Amino acid sequence: MDYKINFFAQELKTTIKLPASKSLSNRLLIINALSGNQINLENLSTSDDTLHLINALNSENELIDVGHAGTSMRFLTAYFALSGKNKILTGSERMKNRPIGILVESLNQLGAKIEYLEKQGFPPLKIHAQKPFKSKIEIAGNISSQYISALLLLSPALPQGLEITLTGKIVSLPYIQMTLNMMHAFGINYTWRENKITIEPQNYQKGEVFVESDWSGASYWFEIMALAPISEIELFGLHQNSFQGDSKLTELFENLGVQTSFYENKVKLVKTELKTTFFEYDFNLQPDIAQTFAVSLCLLNIPFHFYGLETLKIKETNRIEALMNELQKLGFSLNEPCEGELEWKGTKSKIPENQTIEIETYNDHRMALAFAPAAVFYKNLIVKNAEVVSKSYPEFWQHIAEIGFLTQQV
Repeated sequence: MDYKINFFAQELKTTIKLPASKSLSNRLLIINALSGNQINLENLSTSDDTLHLINALNSENELIDVGHAGTSMRFLTAYFALSGKNKILTGSERMKNRPIGILVESLNQLGAKIEYLEKQGFPPLKIHAQKPFKSKIEIAGNISSQYISALLLLSPALPQGLEITLTGKIVSLPYIQMTLNMMHAFGINYTWRENKITIEPQNYQKGEVFVESDWSGASYWFEIMALAPISEIELFGLHQNSFQGDSKLTELFENLGVQTSFYENKVKLVKTELKTTFFEYDFNLQPDIAQTFAVSLCLLNIPFHFYGLETLKIKETNRIEALMNELQKLGFSLNEPCEGELEWKGTKSKIPENQTIEIETYNDHRMALAFAPAAVFYKNLIVKNAEVVSKSYPEFWQHIAEIGFLTQQV
């Protein structure tokens, strides 16, 4: 399903109830399962990723298909390695090309037995009913934080707990800290000294939680505020002291003319003056909002240089390459000066006013979400495979319709 998007400029205010965070929801689901389902979970994400995880945890089938859900694949690999059951984990064609070897080898070193059924280092996986029993592992810190979070989540249930030594540069640090914070909220104590995280064998405690809204999903509303003639946006369900690292975007978007005010259970966005003519930032700690900023900065004619994007190449697509390809269609020539970097020096070509522009999304929800606001500047913008937003923000198209974005299926 492809959507043609047009924007009808108008001065208005809007209030949006954001979807719940899938990052929080997915971690809570694993914690709950390991607690023996003693936690009352409210306001869980309705994203595809979370629904796949719920279905997998409730399934008695040996074969589990998680589709495009990368978090589910990583978390379930660790969870089922501990379950004492035989399982086969598979997914979409893209999932079969997303690496998981580092996590699998780590679990096997701990005593699990996991085999690759097709390509070495990639799903699908055959997980045998052989539980891990060792207590120490060394893992590179510059790989996906989901590998590390998957190991951390199961660590209290291991017979001797777990000691993880992280080597080299640690990327996506807020996601690791988010995992530890959530574990601690349900009774798990840990120590983190220098590059070593130690968790003794413990039991997750019962409790209840109302899942916070998704700060990554909020980023697209900050983008819309920066680009469109809108006077005020209220976003419900966000907290100032959030576990989510992407809450950093409130500070970053001040440079792009968006001011954030916090109230009880909501934030208010208002437009201010641009505060920068060049944007330089290391997205190592917030990789999921890099696409939002790349599109926003180009459309605001603010040259930029991004660092810390190493993990973007193993997401739903190679996001660096995808950004370069699709922003070129809008007239912006980006380049990758070094591994994990992206820059735009201000080079721009003129696009004919009525030219139809088709944005490929590469089965990546964040490509659709980040490029849709570009309709403020480009008439007849088409977003291909628009339903891909269901991976994290199923209500997105209905929500942006409320502020003047008209979507038409083509």
